[in-house]
Amino acid sequence: MEGRLRLQLCLAMCVQVLAVGTVVAGARPPAMYVFGSSIVDVGNNNYLPGTAVARANRPYNGIDFPGSIPTGRFSNGYNTADYVAKNMGFVLSPPAYLSLALNSTGPLVLAALSSGVNYASGGAGILDSTNAGSTIPLSKQLEYFNATKAKMVTAVGAPAVNALLSRSIFLVNIGNNDFYVFAAAELARNRSAEEQRSDAAALYASLLSNYSATITELYAMGTRKLAIMNVWQLGCVPAVRVLSPAGACSGLLNQLASGFNGALRSLLAGLAPKLPGLAYSLADSFGFTQDTLADPAAAGFTDIAGACCGSGRGGGEAECAPNATLCADRDRHVFWDRAHPSQRMAFLAAQAFYDGPAKYTSPINFMQLAQSS
Repeated sequence: MEGRLRLQLCLAMCVQVLAVGTVVAGARPPAMYVFGSSIVDVGNNNYLPGTAVARANRPYNGIDFPGSIPTGRFSNGYNTADYVAKNMGFVLSPPAYLSLALNSTGPLVLAALSSGVNYASGGAGILDSTNAGSTIPLSKQLEYFNATKAKMVTAVGAPAVNALLSRSIFLVNIGNNDFYVFAAAELARNRSAEEQRSDAAALYASLLSNYSATITELYAMGTRKLAIMNVWQLGCVPAVRVLSPAGACSGLLNQLASGFNGALRSLLAGLAPKLPGLAYSLADSFGFTQDTLADPAAAGFTDIAGACCGSGRGGGEAECAPNATLCADRDRHVFWDRAHPSQRMAFLAAQAFYDGPAKYTSPINFMQLAQSS
């Protein structure tokens, strides 16, 4: 009874805040909703069943997180979603959807109304077929958000919810895993260069179609401020470098990512005018990573190829685990593990996208997006 009364009081306060409907200059957005894969997952995969699920719920993950605890973030500390949220004025990323939704609707609704929800899942792809059965694909993440919105509407009414969503930030970072799976399949099939080009064109078409449908669906559900991070330099992560005798980056993966990013940019530029009121910022993760790897000293990095936590050559042959080798100078490594950025790299990327050099965001940066009306 006491818990229900507390929930009712909290919801009443949310309604009062939403009813004001004004945004003070410089104030944080009312909420942030996160969609994507492991780079922005804050623990959803902890709650998925099965041995094939990628998890980061054991040491040394989280060694630099407050309390030195593994939270499900694929990072030594905070991840990119956390730092985007911090720049927006939040304490950290909103909580993982599955951590809220499994018990009762109360915690989910309160979080959704007061700070937002994170739906991202390690291993997730734009396509449902990517790592199927061991992750929460993008389409399912949207289903979860739609269910969340329905509960919000039940609690405080559609006008208040629509007003909140129109001023909130929707962060999307996905696509990496689709290309990892595609490249592995191409390698196994020993495809010719011409066949690879044909396969890549078909992949792009599927990815862009799904991406366009995702944005349109989010818009229909109330999204008006969309922060998108493109696919970073996939070919240079330790797990890929270890496949080369010389430890070199994969030109194929980097070309696939670069080509997709160009197509995504064109897609957004063409789609946004058809969705009245939609504002977006496209962050160039690829360009930022490329610049960092080209001049690591400028960002304070000394290791741009190896994993801080891992095993085997370059730390890229196995996941970060309690029996893995752990580096001592974690802030000097670009990569935390075999496929994810270190906390320091995530911090610098989020900072660049928020109000850094104009070349890393278009047509506006994340700060301008947050403060737009």
